[in-house]
Amino acid sequence: MGAGTEPDGSSRSDEEWERFLRESAAGAPGAPKEPSARAREVTARLRSEPGRGPEGWRGHTPPRPKRRTGWYVVGLLAALVLVAVALAPGRTGDLFAGTDSPSSAPETARPAQAPPRGADLRPTVEESFRGSPAASWASGAAGITVPEARAVGWMSATEVERALTRSRDFLVASGLDRGVLRGERPEKATALINPHQKDVQDLLRTAFRTPSERNDPLLLFSRFQPTRTRLVGDVVKTRGRLSYREGERGALLVTADVTFVYPVTRADTGGDDEIIRTIVRRELVLSWDDPTKVSTEPGTFSIVSYKYAMTNGGCGAPTGYLTPPFGRDHRTDEDGAEIDPYDRSTPIGRSKTPGPGDECARATRS
Repeated sequence: MGAGTEPDGSSRSDEEWERFLRESAAGAPGAPKEPSARAREVTARLRSEPGRGPEGWRGHTPPRPKRRTGWYVVGLLAALVLVAVALAPGRTGDLFAGTDSPSSAPETARPAQAPPRGADLRPTVEESFRGSPAASWASGAAGITVPEARAVGWMSATEVERALTRSRDFLVASGLDRGVLRGERPEKATALINPHQKDVQDLLRTAFRTPSERNDPLLLFSRFQPTRTRLVGDVVKTRGRLSYREGERGALLVTADVTFVYPVTRADTGGDDEIIRTIVRRELVLSWDDPTKVSTEPGTFSIVSYKYAMTNGGCGAPTGYLTPPFGRDHRTDEDGAEIDPYDRSTPIGRSKTPGPGDECARATRS
């Protein structure tokens, strides 16, 4: 029988010899001890090809599938989440606050619903926001989202960016400045308002001297009476955003919608007394007008509209200050509408959120 032939006279193909040699290398039963000339020829050819031959078969280690490791990690994280939910149902928002929870990510559009309710925990001096959705909100100006600027009307993209920054500066100066919160005049904020806007300038001239429902500093500024109320800590939580569009005569119209959460206590205590969170939401529309078409000054805006809603800010005649209801001052009747001060899913005036003159509505949570 010649090399490469079967007992019946047929010849083996190269592919069959290659399979035969693999089986022989693996010690298959019936493998010949001495390869034939045909086997030696095929073996020599296979060895001459890169990456082939018995050595290649034995020494080859297939690469590990890189994606599988990722799936193991994802599976582990999913298992941890399930354990967390089982151990602390209803607390997963607290577990992931500050990472990628919906209430900690910057607000770029109106939310579809109110933030979920967490555990009903009383605030303390050390944790003045615990038990509140504001616990995962950003602090100060960081909680006010400013959109990317593009050219609008008479303004270039660079000018729009500057106007957006100054619009946020106004919100900081009117609602976050420590001096203003302690009852001082909001000089930095008023300097940004168009001095030729008569109605607003009339409000500013009278509001601080003789506050009334029509001319009340609280319409634009957050202020506490220092002899009565003291802020707890150095942090005010905020959540909101700016948006913009083109208005009349090519003006840049900037809309602000921001909620401020102020933890406060009595001024005459050492900080261990009752802590209340006063919550103020403001909606403003500011017009950055073309000075060639409207009487204005460079770097200032006109106020088109302003609305605010507050809870735990006081009832009764305007005093020019937010007056949190400590102790017996808490409203106890059931006549006021119930509202969720953390619900930002609807504009002010289109929900049960109170406005000026309806400050005594009862908050479902604070």
